[in-house]
Amino acid sequence: MPYVFVAPFFILFITFGLFPLLFSAYASFFRWELTAGLAGMKWEGWGNYAYVLQLDGLPWAQVFSGEFWAELYARDFWRALYNTFWLGLASGVPQHLVAVPLAYYLDTRFRRSRDVVTAMYFLPYITNTVAITLVFSSLFSRDFGVVNQALTGLHHLEVFGVQPLAWLFPGENIDWGRPEYTKPIVAFIVWWRYVGWNTVLYLSALQTIPKDLYEAATIDGAGPWAQFRHITVPLLRPMMLFAITLTIIGNLQLFEEPFILTGGSGGVGQVAETVAMQMYKIGLTDGDFGTASSVAWLMFMVIAGLTWLNNRTLGRKDKP
Repeated sequence: MPYVFVAPFFILFITFGLFPLLFSAYASFFRWELTAGLAGMKWEGWGNYAYVLQLDGLPWAQVFSGEFWAELYARDFWRALYNTFWLGLASGVPQHLVAVPLAYYLDTRFRRSRDVVTAMYFLPYITNTVAITLVFSSLFSRDFGVVNQALTGLHHLEVFGVQPLAWLFPGENIDWGRPEYTKPIVAFIVWWRYVGWNTVLYLSALQTIPKDLYEAATIDGAGPWAQFRHITVPLLRPMMLFAITLTIIGNLQLFEEPFILTGGSGGVGQVAETVAMQMYKIGLTDGDFGTASSVAWLMFMVIAGLTWLNNRTLGRKDKP
């Protein structure tokens, strides 16, 4: 009977988890269009991976020059990989730089209303991603967006007949759809959505730190900054490992925010097209499931490598 009770989980996991995973690895070695059915699969070997990486014809002798990197960026997978890393760093690093001190502040300054304030920060994480992105798309609208109205309003603000902020803020509406603005807006949306999630994680870890340590440090003359640096941060390392690992996995699979904000195109010149968006386009738009599977497994290797590096960095134990 125990096997009967646990069977539903294993049946669902094998059907919707393990089988698709293994089949995508198998399909990555075949040229396969979905419309052709299983009979249309043709063996390609490593051909799909070579087609995705496009390493032939690169000026390897000039690897340290701008010409090499410009040529590499012009190739679809590497451009998408660069965009993914850019968005991951621009949105991920500020998440933790803000979440750690914010959680520390909530833990030490908010006692009675801490749960309410924490719930407010956590609210964006549980809100639908499509709704969030559409709202931000409206906020950054060129003609009717609140952001442009606020910026131009500050430009034309008059104090005793003088416009003191005219030099700082634009007088005309900014076209936020231009390439130089697309990635920063996407990164800001991702940061805004997940900073509350990381704050909750760090706050839960802070509440497990014994208060006796802070009391002893206070008696020894350690101020708030010294306590934060020498007590809080070291004891938060296990949670940092967990939180940063989730950030690496999530940001390198970024799809919804840039896809919705750019209408699936990645913006002008595909400046915000991520690897997940490229995989979606190759597999479901172009119908080339074999190549899309190879993109997925290449990204899996990148995520696995960075996760291992993060574990080696934050997961190590300090020697006494």
